[in-house]
Amino acid sequence: MIELVQQLISKAGVSEEQAQGGAGLLFDLLKDKLSADDFAQVTDVVPDVETLITAAPEGGGGGLGGLLSGVTSALGLGGSQLGDLASLAGGFSKLGLDADMVGKFIPIVLSFVQSKGGDGLAEIVGKVLKGD
Repeated sequence: MIELVQQLISKAGVSEEQAQGGAGLLFDLLKDKLSADDFAQVTDVVPDVETLITAAPEGGGGGLGGLLSGVTSALGLGGSQLGDLASLAGGFSKLGLDADMVGKFIPIVLSFVQSKGGDGLAEIVGKVLKGD
């Protein structure tokens, strides 16, 4: 089993399928938002990234994600970060996880990336995942 998946199972209290799918959603977001060079650094330290992305549910933006997106737009909050959060929440919902689990996964994934790739890579990843 992938080391990161083991950490998510033990620290977030999720199933293997939920850990793989949730991590996949986060890495899919990174793949979309990072430059090819920056994402290549991620794949260098987490060689199973593509496997995790494949485990992510298709079309993460449905359900709760669509609701959050509508609410943030109605409140005039907009912005890509809120859209990303809505998409992640929708994907997590498809895994049987509530939106709060996004907040539990992010620090675990960041810590893992930092331990494997150092502070510089963790900072790059953190800017996308935490909206810094």
